[in-house]
Amino acid sequence: MNTDLARRIAALLEGIPIPMMAVDGQTRLIAANRQAAALFGEDLGDRPFVTIVRHPAVVQAVEWVLQPDLGDAPPTDPALPTPPEGIATLRANIVADGREIGAEVTVSPLPANIGKGALIAVMDNSVAEEAEQTRRDFVANVSHELRTPLTAMIGFIETLRGPARNDAAARDRFLDIMEREANRMNRLVHDLLSLSRVQAEERRRPSAKVDLPGLLRGVLATLHHSAEDSGVTLEAEGLDRELHLPGDPDQLVQVFQNLIENAIKYGVSGKRVRVTLKRIRHEPLLRGPGWAVEIRDFGEGIDEMHLPRLTERFYRVDTHRSRAQGGTGLGLAIVKHIVNRHRGRLRITSTKGEGSSFTVILPETLQRG
Repeated sequence: MNTDLARRIAALLEGIPIPMMAVDGQTRLIAANRQAAALFGEDLGDRPFVTIVRHPAVVQAVEWVLQPDLGDAPPTDPALPTPPEGIATLRANIVADGREIGAEVTVSPLPANIGKGALIAVMDNSVAEEAEQTRRDFVANVSHELRTPLTAMIGFIETLRGPARNDAAARDRFLDIMEREANRMNRLVHDLLSLSRVQAEERRRPSAKVDLPGLLRGVLATLHHSAEDSGVTLEAEGLDRELHLPGDPDQLVQVFQNLIENAIKYGVSGKRVRVTLKRIRHEPLLRGPGWAVEIRDFGEGIDEMHLPRLTERFYRVDTHRSRAQGGTGLGLAIVKHIVNRHRGRLRITSTKGEGSSFTVILPETLQRG
């Protein structure tokens, strides 16, 4: 196939928004669009197709489309629509972008007036599959979190109607437990609704301006009595200034209230929590200046192995202790999504025996894009 024709095919493939490749009659690559290069690597030019996609069924499909009389047609996938004559469709787990992905591959012949060859379209389904798995895990976790207190409450109700009907002491004890479990379910439902709202707004950048030092001073004042009751001293540094940043005030209050409450609860052995506000002249991930709010406790700290998963929904370092403290396992997930909406960054560091640091970095201005 001549070079000019190959360039025309390459230009055509660039207009298609999914990974597309074209091979000649000898199954050598003649063109690939940017999506295919991103998936399989930049160096795709003039290579045998089998060196790009090393999957027997996909290679068989390409060879069959090129020479349908010399082999059997690939088996049809009952989960996929029946392809037109001369076209092969299949599902395959192929290695691409340094990982294994579940893909839907369609192989069709080049138009006869162009020449002998085939077009290969690769639809990466891994993102959709991961999203579906996340949804299933989320439903399972919510069901578990609700079933546990409901089971306990049903058991207590049955006991109160039966053996403990006339036992005043048992009745008071059981009612206290039922109230605690009902409040826990109420907090869980509240956090689920909050998470849903935050996710729904995540792609909309906040348009208001926030007095960040004033907001932090307000959160500290709100949590002062809670800290005092726990024997924790709240310290502030860098809040005696005037500073207005783009942000949603209600959501940012939610972020800092959650982080400071956690620092009080889980860092109580350190006896103090420090909140620091400082400017960062250039934050590489924000591609510009930003303001960092660090919430640091001096308690037990968190094992390093847990840090990457702390913002996952329902992930708990210590399940029993978290539930005893009234945690739902959703607080840090909500924080992460709010920070993402503000185009900021959340950094977590911790050293066992020395405490933990949660730092929210907010951009000084919200750039477009």
